[in-house]
Amino acid sequence: MNIEGFVGPLDLAGSGIDPQWQGLDRWADGLVYVFVQGKFFTLFSLLFGAGFAVMAQRAERSGRDFTRIYLRRSLGLLGIGLLHALLVWSGDILFAYALLSFLLLAFREAPREWLPAMGVLAYLAALGLMLLLGAMMTLLPADAAGTQADTALAAIEAQRQAYGHGSYGEAVRQRLHDFGNAFGALLVVGPEVLGMFLIGSWFARSGALAQPEAHQRLFAWLRWGAMPAGLALMLASACYQPWLAPGRFDLRSAAAYAATSLAALAMCLGYLALGVRWSARLQWVAPAGRMALSNYLGQSLVCTLVFYGYGLGLFEQLGRAGQLLFAGLLFAVQVVLSRAWLRHFQFGPMEWLWRGLTYWRWPPLRRGPPAGA
Repeated sequence: MNIEGFVGPLDLAGSGIDPQWQGLDRWADGLVYVFVQGKFFTLFSLLFGAGFAVMAQRAERSGRDFTRIYLRRSLGLLGIGLLHALLVWSGDILFAYALLSFLLLAFREAPREWLPAMGVLAYLAALGLMLLLGAMMTLLPADAAGTQADTALAAIEAQRQAYGHGSYGEAVRQRLHDFGNAFGALLVVGPEVLGMFLIGSWFARSGALAQPEAHQRLFAWLRWGAMPAGLALMLASACYQPWLAPGRFDLRSAAAYAATSLAALAMCLGYLALGVRWSARLQWVAPAGRMALSNYLGQSLVCTLVFYGYGLGLFEQLGRAGQLLFAGLLFAVQVVLSRAWLRHFQFGPMEWLWRGLTYWRWPPLRRGPPAGA
């Protein structure tokens, strides 16, 4: 999903099926819009919430002070996300996750049965806010709407110049500007992410992830009910409004966004159920998953050095189909490197750093000799 935000202006990424693409590139853009955009972001958020619940359960069993440990964990992620957003790539999601993780702590004692309903309500609240904002925008006079569109296009051009043709210092200044603008998006993205955190916490606390065989009916319903319904809604939304032009936001755009977000929730849960079903077949990617933070940051570093002006300068030089090929090859390399790394080390480099910041001591990084050696 993120490759589009590396190859071109970040504000143009994730806006639907871009009319500039034709042929194979248009098919590639459409496939990403229908099957990827918004789906893996929500799935990642769900797994973050599940990790929170697992961490709380382990701390309770060991008698450790969970709150203190968790606050250090969140502050560590906040620092990593801030450095990533300002020094590497302004599309960072870690900073937002860290901020919202403080809210998640307030739900630690919530009854387990309440978590799915609270999560869905929080998620739907974001969609309601978006519809309300779209309705308000329709009341603006035509010249105000035109000014908004001009502002959006100017922001895109600023990113094009800073990231595509600027020096590293100019890129950092643009990242600082983009970082400030990203706070406005938290008004809508925040409730969505918090909702997925809560749903993920339920999946962990209920035992559905640890013992999927005891929840076969749930996962079957997600695969054969939620997944097809979400896909049908996504296809309908793509036909209704395939492209959300930058700066052109009205009730129609808000309705399309709400539909795609609702579809993303259903498809995300369907993907989770498929992952559980195919877990044995997906073991080959497990090493990359154990180093998810290192690989996420590594992707940003590699892609900015390849596409940005202070690197190889291939900004806006790669078609949509070529972007997906590049992303697939990069991930394949990361899977191989992750497997090789974990043969000798217990954690990925950034996972080791984050763990040290969380527990306030540095764990052994290298693996010990095999038993009996």
